[in-house]
Amino acid sequence: MLANLKGVLTIMLLTVNVVLWFVPIFLVAVLKLIVPIPGWRSVTSRWLTWFGELWVSCNQGILRLTQAIVWDVRGVESLERHEWYLVISNHRSWADILILQSVFNGHIPFLKFFIKQRLVWVPFLGLAWWAMDMPFMKRYTRGQIERDPSLRGRDLATTRRACEKFRRIPTSIINFVEGTRYTAAKHADRASPYRHLLPPRAGGVAFVVSAMGDILHRLLDVTIVYTPATPSLWDLCTGRVERVIVRVEEHPIEPWLIAGDYLEDPAFRQEFQAWLSRLWSHKDAVVDSIVRERSGAGTPSGTQAPAATEGRSMDARLR
Repeated sequence: MLANLKGVLTIMLLTVNVVLWFVPIFLVAVLKLIVPIPGWRSVTSRWLTWFGELWVSCNQGILRLTQAIVWDVRGVESLERHEWYLVISNHRSWADILILQSVFNGHIPFLKFFIKQRLVWVPFLGLAWWAMDMPFMKRYTRGQIERDPSLRGRDLATTRRACEKFRRIPTSIINFVEGTRYTAAKHADRASPYRHLLPPRAGGVAFVVSAMGDILHRLLDVTIVYTPATPSLWDLCTGRVERVIVRVEEHPIEPWLIAGDYLEDPAFRQEFQAWLSRLWSHKDAVVDSIVRERSGAGTPSGTQAPAATEGRSMDARLR
């Protein structure tokens, strides 16, 4: 009963926080739209990013107030707010984005998602996404291109033009490479070769790299694990999450990743997929190591104390 009351309270506070910050975001978005002066739009973009970061900070405060989560986070200490990042992550729960926003808030630029271009017409939200510089992508299906060959490459060119503004603004783009949340049923249906992950979908990452590879400078490979079990958003709100474990590994975006044509060059496509599969095999090993460590199986001597210490340190920063 108390857990359900905690869940209702947490959901209510998170909802109020969304409404609280959506109002100024929407008002500034309208001002940004009706005054098409580049300097003014740059100013309003900074305001909107600030509002977004305050919204995330308030979410952190709500979780601190209502939950007793231990945050075990490694790999964010050397990150920079004025850098350009592509963030890729496994996808465990609806809570992932809330967790990642909390983990990266203040360490890297405000997280942005690629959004399908037609969603710009969603009432209110479309304008807010546009105003907060969420990158909109236009994709043509293989069938559309076969019917009209002039469309070949047009979606990528359109997205590149839309992303030109990010050359002047430090940016973080996030992509959940598995394309959907992990479940045992999906793991079986896809015949995943990994113990703890779904197979990565290389096409989306390749599109982002092709569109923004010369803008984004670094790759952040993020691994998320929850204990005692992967939660739903409701589980998170009702206090059923004891520990959130996040590992962040930083890599350069190598020139060859940008130079190839994923759609038209089979050799490059195979090489790109092999590169992503290697990252995912390493991530699977990281998850397996964490699971074994938390279960007490095969834990190397002396590893438990540093993890707990760093978890407390991150928890203190979130407070």
